[in-house]
Amino acid sequence: MAVIASAPGKVLITGGYLVLERPNAGIVLSTNARFYAIIKPLYDELKPDSWAWSWTDLKLTSPQMARETMYKMSLKHFILHESRNPFVEYAVQYAVAAAYATFDDAKKDVLQKLLLHGLDITILGSNDFYSYQNQIEARGLPLTPESLASLPPFTSITFNSEQSNGGIGNSKPEVAKTGLGSSAAMTTAVVAALLNYFGVVNLSSYSGAQHQEQLDVVHVIAQTAHCMAQGKVGSGFDVSSAVYGSHRYVRFSPEVISSLQDAIRFMPLEEVIGEVLKRKWDHERTKFSLPPLMNLLLGEPGTGGSSTPSMVGAVKKWQKSDPQKSLDTWKKLSEANTTLEAQLNLLSKLAEQHWETYSSVIYSCSMHQSEKWMEQASEAISLEIVKALLGARDAILNIRCHMRLMGQAAGIPIEPESQTQLLDATMNMPGVLLAGVPGAGGFDAVFAVTLGDSGNNLAKAWSSHNVLALLVKEDPRGVSIENADPRTNQITSGISSVRIA
Repeated sequence: MAVIASAPGKVLITGGYLVLERPNAGIVLSTNARFYAIIKPLYDELKPDSWAWSWTDLKLTSPQMARETMYKMSLKHFILHESRNPFVEYAVQYAVAAAYATFDDAKKDVLQKLLLHGLDITILGSNDFYSYQNQIEARGLPLTPESLASLPPFTSITFNSEQSNGGIGNSKPEVAKTGLGSSAAMTTAVVAALLNYFGVVNLSSYSGAQHQEQLDVVHVIAQTAHCMAQGKVGSGFDVSSAVYGSHRYVRFSPEVISSLQDAIRFMPLEEVIGEVLKRKWDHERTKFSLPPLMNLLLGEPGTGGSSTPSMVGAVKKWQKSDPQKSLDTWKKLSEANTTLEAQLNLLSKLAEQHWETYSSVIYSCSMHQSEKWMEQASEAISLEIVKALLGARDAILNIRCHMRLMGQAAGIPIEPESQTQLLDATMNMPGVLLAGVPGAGGFDAVFAVTLGDSGNNLAKAWSSHNVLALLVKEDPRGVSIENADPRTNQITSGISSVRIA
């Protein structure tokens, strides 16, 4: 019986760099771009001598990369003898170790038999995780969301032709990506599918507090696996949003994981993961989503993405070399982030309390540039709504200013000149509330938050700048168990949308 799990990609709209240090918060939005992991037995039947085996087989298939890797996995140490995809490999090892650490002897016997059938793992990422500009242009199509939508789901991925175009932060990943956090979503989907497959969690049958407890287990294992695969303890906001969906995030204390990196050398993995599951994880999550009638839009400039670790390293180096200036910049950035969050929360509250006025103001402002928004306010409540909108705009301009200064001081392109021109033009469009570089910045996709239906005009404007508006939207849903293979879902939905004359 196959188990299919999916986890969303993310957009960090505030908290870039600051979210690396407690108690700074970041607002992370999960999206409808999802990574899928499909788990099933590799063999239908066990061979008679299988009880004596000390290893089992694992097949990892990535159809979009046209890759298939066979592994041998030790059933004693859970080591995989191969290394092609560290994120999936650590996810498998730690999920298996979590099952052994959690189960009693009877359940361990059942798990052993399940593992002896081998594991067949298929991973698939929504098209929005990857850059398809080259393929769209090769087909002679315009750079529009409609052209992107015309590509088959889970289309083959473009590999970057050169590994680097010079300079820190310009180094490109192997695959041309859009910056939605594919490794975190993939790791989370694989961990959730395996833990469900083994019976450690059951994400499809619980609700409320019990469901949260199950998600917490997925979070601990996915977070640990992701950090170990990266070779460092990151902020973890990308894995957190892949598990829980959109929220305001404050990172966990790095010691929760870092102290285990030494322990793994001399303790059995099962014991180490058992210890991880018992520890107090002190990350903070507060509910957050965009106010009503606001839409997230992502624009991909087609430059193939940036290397976040090298940019983070450069900022840390600058912090050490100029502690006073860096502290001052971080303080101002933190204040601007807090202001933006407060204005968005105020808008959500005003929408709840004065829906008619709120929807009317948003609709009016969606058709005008920001300097005309004050003219749309006719009485006290509408004036309060417009002031909150303009307060949010001022905050994002402040955030962008300090991010640029930080990039210049650290010698990295946090908001490169090409992105600055694009973002300035974007914020001058009617109905655009916010625009910025998400997360660590660089040459990944830019984001915009638009009012009402104004996103349609922005997508057309971006196209004229050779920027492709992606099909991504905010979707607050976190990791989920799916009922069917997403490829068959896509086929049937495609058939149902065809009109028969």
